Amino acid sequence: MHKWLAVLSLVCASVHAAPQTTIQEDMDKLLADRGLLTHTIDQLEQVRQTVSTRASDLVVNAMGFLGVPYKFGGTSAETGFDCSGFVRAMYEQTVGLVLPRRANEQAAATDRIEKSELRPGDLVFFNTMRRAFSHVGIYVGDGKFIHAPRTGSEVRVEDMRTAYWQRRFDGARRVTPNAEADIPSTK
Repeated sequence: MHKWLAVLSLVCASVHAAPQTTIQEDMDKLLADRGLLTHTIDQLEQVRQTVSTRASDLVVNAMGFLGVPYKFGGTSAETGFDCSGFVRAMYEQTVGLVLPRRANEQAAATDRIEKSELRPGDLVFFNTMRRAFSHVGIYVGDGKFIHAPRTGSEVRVEDMRTAYWQRRFDGARRVTPNAEADIPSTK
């Protein structure tokens, strides 16, 4: 136990001394030097870059569908999308993962994160039908998300900080390597 406290003390000391851009690199090096890290720093950086690229690609791809009409049960640009059909299509087309069909199933198949941890490509869930996880969208950054809202509207970007969305926010989820084990891949 005292070994972890020593590592934590060293990490905390390096956080105060190091510029923000090198904190993660210093922590990775420290853990690798102590034999507490099984992957090399290069491998970790490659994973980080892959995740970052996938998230960017996902958001860019989703933006290409702005204006596609909402259709209950819709799963394609040709027929229109509902909220979960839109999220599912974006993940399948961009990342090669087939998420479950319904919003509540997508929430169950992904990892819970705090709202403060949101990154582009994460999923945001809302209670819009008096039941948990009845609506889903893709976080694009800066407090905004892209989604297929409702009948008579189209895929659009909205601000989660508006009163309507704040009152209905149900939680945030991330598709992670652990969650991906339960999600079939098409790539």
